[in-house]
Amino acid sequence: MIMDTPVHFESAGLKLAGVLHRPDDLAPGERRAALIVLHGFGSNKNGGISQAAGQLFASLGYVVLRFDMRGCGQSEGVRGRVICLEQVEDTQAALNFLLTRDEVDPSRIGVMGHSFGAAVAIYAAGIDPRLAVCVSTGGWGDGEKKFRRQHEGAAWTKFTDMMSEGRRRLALGESMMVPRYDIVPIQPGLRNQLAPGSITEFPYEVVESMYNFRANDVVGRIAPRPLLLLHPSNDTVTPTEQSVDLFAHAGQPTDLHLFANTDHFLLGEGNAMVTDLVAAWLRKHLPVHA
Repeated sequence: MIMDTPVHFESAGLKLAGVLHRPDDLAPGERRAALIVLHGFGSNKNGGISQAAGQLFASLGYVVLRFDMRGCGQSEGVRGRVICLEQVEDTQAALNFLLTRDEVDPSRIGVMGHSFGAAVAIYAAGIDPRLAVCVSTGGWGDGEKKFRRQHEGAAWTKFTDMMSEGRRRLALGESMMVPRYDIVPIQPGLRNQLAPGSITEFPYEVVESMYNFRANDVVGRIAPRPLLLLHPSNDTVTPTEQSVDLFAHAGQPTDLHLFANTDHFLLGEGNAMVTDLVAAWLRKHLPVHA
């Protein structure tokens, strides 16, 4: 049995909402390794990927924190304002919160993120040596390259025209709203994987933030702490080459695994190959007990 407790903590003066998973066999005074779970683009802590990751990690005996980034879910902040570096700040605030918990070993806290959250997880681990390990599923390391592949051909002209208009309005002190699928296209057949309550429109500043975000620049700083990169071999949302490129920029030890017969939401599909690999990797690099 896993005990789920609603929790709150602050980031930049904003109250963020989370859920703390604590295994029921946790002995009084015992400290265990912990994992922070970061949700995807405009999603929330109750999305399928976040819940699946939280349940998996807790079932393995870890203390787990999944939470809503500012502007998402039940957290405070301007709704939909999901600025990359601000999410890195929220991740560090989640780490600070876990460091206050008696059941957590402060030297063994890792971070796992999916898609947008994976890019944030990698960046946070790259700049904050307090994070012991990092797990990325369907992540990306170069915002501009990612967008160019997501909006190929004539779609790139439409996308850059949107950016030009967004920049023009920002210069006038205005913030243009942009529909979700104009930023990150998702095939209709996959949209049912999005968490209920996912944000459908974002201020243009989000596009600019993502375009300029480069986890590639800091991923090499994670070493010698372990990094696990997981990606579908044919991802229709985030180009697979993004994780391959992250691997090329990373130090060691870094493991890269590509999975066939799956798509962007691979951790939420109940794929035993994926979950077994993640569990084995964690047992090796972040054992529950010291």
